[in-house]
Amino acid sequence: MGVLSLGGCNEAARIHQTSRRCGDSLAVCGAGAAVRVRRIAAIIGTDVNSTAMHEAFRQELRRLGWVEGSNVRIDTRSGGGDVSLIRKYAAELVALSPDVIVATGGLTTELLLKETRTLPIVFTIVPDPVGSGLVDSLAQPGGNATGFMQFEYNLSGKWLELLKEIAPSVTRAAVFWDPTQIAAIGQFAVIQSVAPSLGVDVRPINVRDASETERAIAAFASQPNGGLIVTASALTLTHRELINTLAVKHKLPAVGPSRYYVTNGILVSYGVDFADQHRRAAAYVDRILKGEKPAGLPVQAPTKYELVVNLKASKMLGIAIPPSVLGRADEVIE
Repeated sequence: MGVLSLGGCNEAARIHQTSRRCGDSLAVCGAGAAVRVRRIAAIIGTDVNSTAMHEAFRQELRRLGWVEGSNVRIDTRSGGGDVSLIRKYAAELVALSPDVIVATGGLTTELLLKETRTLPIVFTIVPDPVGSGLVDSLAQPGGNATGFMQFEYNLSGKWLELLKEIAPSVTRAAVFWDPTQIAAIGQFAVIQSVAPSLGVDVRPINVRDASETERAIAAFASQPNGGLIVTASALTLTHRELINTLAVKHKLPAVGPSRYYVTNGILVSYGVDFADQHRRAAAYVDRILKGEKPAGLPVQAPTKYELVVNLKASKMLGIAIPPSVLGRADEVIE
C-alpha cells in the first residue's frame, strides 16, 4: 500500500499537499509515517436495504485490512431508483478519480461504463453482464469491469415451480417485467420454457406504467386460478409496493426474486443473498487495490441463495404453505 518514512510534520504536510495535487492522499500516523489513503466510490441504484449491503461490504473490507479514516476513504451514493439521479452520481463519482468503483445493479453499472472505460469497476447484483454488454465473457471480462452476477437464468424457472408448489390450483401466471432490459427477456424466456410442463399459461405484464400495470392485473384477476411472478430488475424493485398492493387487492399468490418483496407483503421469494454479494465484492476490491486488473478477474455466479416465506400473506390468501417449503425456508415472516 506504500508506506513512507518521513523526517517530520512539515515534510509530512508537504508530501500530503503534493499527493493531493497528484490525485493521491496520505494519512499521517503518530509515528511520523504517511500511509497512502486509497479511494473507493460506491453507488447503488435503489434505496432497498442499501445500508445493510454496504455495511456488509465495509465489514469485509475491515477484515481485509482496509479501515476507513486510516488507509481507505469510501464515497457512497444511492440513486433511489431514479435514473437521472443515478446518471448524475455516476458522473460525479467518476470525476473523483477513485481507485475503484463499486456498482450495485445492472443499470448503475451500465451508466458508469458510459462515464469511464478506464477506472476499475466491481459490480454486484447484475442479472446478465454478458448479454447486457457489460463484459466480454464471464471467464475473461476483458474491460474495466467485473463482479458478481445476480443469478443464472435457470433460477427464473424455479420461481414458477415454487408458485405451483405453494398454490397447486394456479393455471395462469402474470409475470411482471421490464421489456426494455435484456435480462428480463431472458428471465421470461426461461419461465415460458418450463410453463407447459407445469400446466401453467404465462403472460408478461409491463411495469413501466403504473396505470397500465393496474389495468392489466385487474383484467388478469377477473379469471380464476391466477398467480404472480416478479422478475428481477431495477424497475420491478422500484415498483415493489405497487406490486404488493395489486397482489393483496386481487388475492393473488406471488413469488419474487428477493426478500425485499416478501417484507413488502407478497407470499414467497427465492433469490440471491445481496449482502453476501457485497462481502464477496470487497475481496475483489482488495485484489484491485493490490494491483490486479478487472479484465483478469472472472465474473462470479452467486453461491448463497435464500428462500423467504410470508405466513401473514399465506393466511390472508387462505393458502397453507406446504411443509416441504417451510422446511427449506431460510426465513419465515410471521
